[in-house]
Amino acid sequence: MASKRTARDALNSSIKARNPVPGARHLTGEPQRTGRSSDVEIAGAHNMLLKLKRTPGIYLVGFMGAGKSTIGNLLADSLGWFFSDLDQDIEAEQGATIAQIFDTRGEAEFRRIEHEALNRRVREIERGKPMVVALGGGAFAQEANQELLSERGVPIWLDCSLERVRERLGGLCDRPLARDPEKFEQLYEARRAAYAKADYRIEISSDDPAEIVAAILKLPIF
Repeated sequence: MASKRTARDALNSSIKARNPVPGARHLTGEPQRTGRSSDVEIAGAHNMLLKLKRTPGIYLVGFMGAGKSTIGNLLADSLGWFFSDLDQDIEAEQGATIAQIFDTRGEAEFRRIEHEALNRRVREIERGKPMVVALGGGAFAQEANQELLSERGVPIWLDCSLERVRERLGGLCDRPLARDPEKFEQLYEARRAAYAKADYRIEISSDDPAEIVAAILKLPIF
């Protein structure tokens, strides 16, 4: 436990030295790819660590109901970094809920707004503001957003089963793309290929967010 904490402290110290942020809260995860040797795995982890030092952003992606906001907030607190919920950013800027934006302006316009909001957060991170960002369920399914994040921090997929997602949402219809049960399942399956492009995958096997945060902190990026 002490060595893991020391590694995180070293990362934060390196980030501060490269990108000092006065008064900042400290923000700081298993790879998708499989190494063929320990040397490959070590090199991959080293590259991830360098990428995180250069652009200290962790992006939580995954389907609605995976717990990205709850886990992200707790992760940011654990690391002392800033936290952003991208959907909340959008709602605050637009003065409307996500559902209202979908209903009145359509999904294409929402995706444009979403990309711009994500781009602004990435620019903050590039200027040295370490941050955990929770993305909306469809954000990482957009190729433009995948490209934006590819070398600007570390995307982590929170992989939550469809059954668990349904239990958590409890039939709520305030999410625009969750209103039709059949289309909801199709959407869940369709997006998994996009989520799998994240650098790391964490299986959501518990409803305790602290357990998920602990699993993220064991990833070889700190």
